[in-house]
This record gives sequence, C-alpha cells and structure tokens, in this order.
Amino acid sequence: METIIKRNIPISLPSMGQEEWEAVKEPIFSGWITQGPKVKEFEDIFARRHQVKHALAVSNCTTALHLALVALGVGTGDEVLVPAFTWVSTANAVIYCGATPVFVDIDPVTFNIDLNRIKVKITSKTKAIIPVHLFGLCADVEAIKKIAPGLKIVEDGACAAGSAINGRSAGSLGDIGCFSFHPRKSVTTGEGGMLTTNDDELAEKLNRLRNHGASISEEQRHKGPKPYILPEFDIVGYNYRMTDIQGAVGVVQIKKLDTFIDEREVRARYYNEQFKDLDWLRVPDYGKEYKHGWQSYVLFVDEAKAPMKRNDLMEYLQQQGVSTRPGTHAVHMLGYYAHTYGIKPTDFPGAFAANEYSMSIPLHNKMVTEDYEYIVGLIKNL
Repeated sequence: METIIKRNIPISLPSMGQEEWEAVKEPIFSGWITQGPKVKEFEDIFARRHQVKHALAVSNCTTALHLALVALGVGTGDEVLVPAFTWVSTANAVIYCGATPVFVDIDPVTFNIDLNRIKVKITSKTKAIIPVHLFGLCADVEAIKKIAPGLKIVEDGACAAGSAINGRSAGSLGDIGCFSFHPRKSVTTGEGGMLTTNDDELAEKLNRLRNHGASISEEQRHKGPKPYILPEFDIVGYNYRMTDIQGAVGVVQIKKLDTFIDEREVRARYYNEQFKDLDWLRVPDYGKEYKHGWQSYVLFVDEAKAPMKRNDLMEYLQQQGVSTRPGTHAVHMLGYYAHTYGIKPTDFPGAFAANEYSMSIPLHNKMVTEDYEYIVGLIKNL
C-alpha cells in the first residue's frame, strides 16, 4: 500500500459548474432576486419528477418539516412519532410546534424506522408520524399506513430526492413530503428545501405559511394593476421562502438528478461487490422494490470481527486522505433530548448501535474511478 499515491477524497462535494454559474445571472441581472419565476420553474420540474401535484420551495428542509407539521395542525399537547436515528432537525421540528417527539427504534439493516415498534408507541395524543427515508432509502409508508391508520404522515425525504419504492416517488407517499438541497445532498441549491403534496388545500396553506401568511405572493402583488393593495394576513406565517438565485441553480441541478443517481448506483454496486466478503462490514441491504437515492453510502462495522474499532478505522482513513462520518446520530442520545425526556442510550438499541458503529464513506459525483479503488484498497488491506 505504500506505493499508492495518497489521495484527498472529501465525504461529499457538490457537482456544480458552468451551467449553474450561467443560471444565476438571469435573476441577478433581472433584479428579481427573492422568490419569483425561477423558484416556480424549479417547483414545477420537481413536482413532475416526484409524481406530485404541488411542490413548494422553502429555505431548507428543517423549515419544510416545521411548516408541514403546522399545516397538519400539530400543536401543544400532541405527540409525533420520530425514528431515534436521524438528523436532529426531524425531532426539532416537532419541538417548534410545542408538541412532543416520541422516539421509535430503527431496523438495524435499513436504518429506517422499525415497523414492528410503531404500534406500541401510539397513544391518544399521537397526531402524526415522520418516517425518514434515511440515506436515500425509502421507508415503507404503505406499511405504516396499515399499522397506524388515521395518523398524518410527513415524509422526511431530506436525503431522498429521486428515491422511490414500488415505482412511487418519495414525497408522493404520505400527506406531505420534505426535501433538502444542502450541499451533501445529490442535488443542491446551497441551502434550500421543498415541500410536496397532492392535497390542494394543504398546498394552499403551505404556500401562505411560507410567506408570512400572506393571501397573495410578492410576485402577484408587484405585477398586479393595483399597487396600493397589500395582502391579507389572517393566519400567522413565517418567512421561509427560497430566493430566485437558489431557484435558478435548482432548475439546473434537478435536471441532472437522475444522471447523478444512476452514477452513484453504479459506484455503490462496486462498493458492495468489493466488500461482500468482509465479514466485519455490513453493506447496504434492500429489496428490488426500492430505487435508492444514494445520498450516502453507509456501512456497519462489526467491531467483534473488525481489525480495529470503528472510530480507529475512521481516524486511519482520515490519515490516508479519505473523509468519513458516522451515518448520522441517535437523537435520543443528544444532550437536550436525553436530559429533557430522561432517555438512556440503550433504550433504543438499534439506534444506539447505528450511532456507535455506522460509517459513511465517500460517494459523490465528483469522484473518479481511482478514488473508489483507493478507498476499497485501504479497507480490504487492513
């Protein structure tokens, strides 16, 4: 291994270039910089791609989750079921509404919410559930509907643009879908998010909530014949809008989504094939009914068999120029949630294990074949 030239491979790198650079010139030179025609174009393309009637762009996925819960009437005294292994914003959005997040353990193979543990968590206070399509693998929303009929379903699809299950796109499966365009996602607008729904009334409510609760948009008002008319504000809303600069980038990026995912699928299969005989590594495992979005490629390190502990392995790879991360974190182990709700780390063993032993390795569209071969070589030759 000493003869291999050391490489520098980040955990993620957005795939952007000249097209995105050219796209931002239009809103900059037109003077329409805040939410406007480019955001609308981005929304329309996103909606068509994800098989939904409505897509509404917002400032990020966290604000999307917050608006989704508000629109569904979640408030003080309500409970919302949340997987214990996810990014903290999934649970934070519940807190924003004055409601209580109720954690559910995860399936240790898929890292998604454990269907067998949902029913026992439902009480008379349970208003909604947020299944997370973690790392780009859809949660089984249809199964959740059968287990918990009547519960509102908010899909946390932060990682799942382009993902699907049984031919149905993420974001079209529940009442409302929420997506992220953070730079670690397959398509990015720097920061940014998207809400999706097939419900006309919810779409109208979400549209107003993201814009201070205004009865008409800024674009409608400024282009209208009566400039003295201001919107009505009969609900309390938020300023969660996306800018047209971001929308212009989003239009370019969303058109590349399937190309990005197809490339990641090929690279993920390469990883799977190379690592399949390492009994101390568990590779992503899912059925043919899934179209994986591959926001991340996440392994599980069996320390009982591994040549070194997960953290030591991550440090070693870092020293060799390969960035890694834990898959994500067990939210119930984070200070605020552990202290507020008196939760022990082992109360959710699946999430605890994923927190301690998951490892994400680089998988993104700026990598080349030699990068993948280098990473595989380092791991297989430990």
